[in-house]
Amino acid sequence: MKVVFASGNAGKVREVSQMLAPLAWEVVPQTALFSGEAEETGLTFVENALIKARFACEKTGLPAIGDDSGLEVAALEGAPGIYSSRFAGPDATDSSNIDKLLDALRDVPEGKRQASFYCAMVFLRHAEDPTPVIALGRWNGEILTAPRGDQGFGYDPVFFVPEKGCSAAELAPEEKHRLSHRAQALYQLVDEIQRLQAQGLLTT
Repeated sequence: MKVVFASGNAGKVREVSQMLAPLAWEVVPQTALFSGEAEETGLTFVENALIKARFACEKTGLPAIGDDSGLEVAALEGAPGIYSSRFAGPDATDSSNIDKLLDALRDVPEGKRQASFYCAMVFLRHAEDPTPVIALGRWNGEILTAPRGDQGFGYDPVFFVPEKGCSAAELAPEEKHRLSHRAQALYQLVDEIQRLQAQGLLTT
């Protein structure tokens, strides 16, 4: 099945393509098919994921997967949340976002720096699909006081994974693909799509 992944984020595209490779799905990033991005006007991760997927369907006529993900920090009342990628401003980089996050948490001691990566992922058969498949993933951890590791992207260098004793940026890619919020949501999404297909309730 050929599916458009509604993102131009190279890190996300690489992760999703690798995770879907065993399913024989052809995942095409939207940047290979058209220019421009959907305006993320939603106030939740789910709303923005739907907006992105619908936009990709409209542009290509193909089924689409849209995701919206971000970091929620308990001490910051859930921020940066849906604004994670632009926490430091509209032209933010991974480094500037991390710098702003660490500055915001400079007076928060260890033991009170709990955080979660959150991902909402949706599948639409077409732009007018009234029954999107929706999956959610959450990856719990803590925010470090300084970056560690050079794998991954985004906030990975400062996201400490307690059960592994390292940052997300120190995990091998295959390990991250097993644990991450995006992996949880994607595998849940695929399971539900396959279940619906087996029951004859979803065709593409």
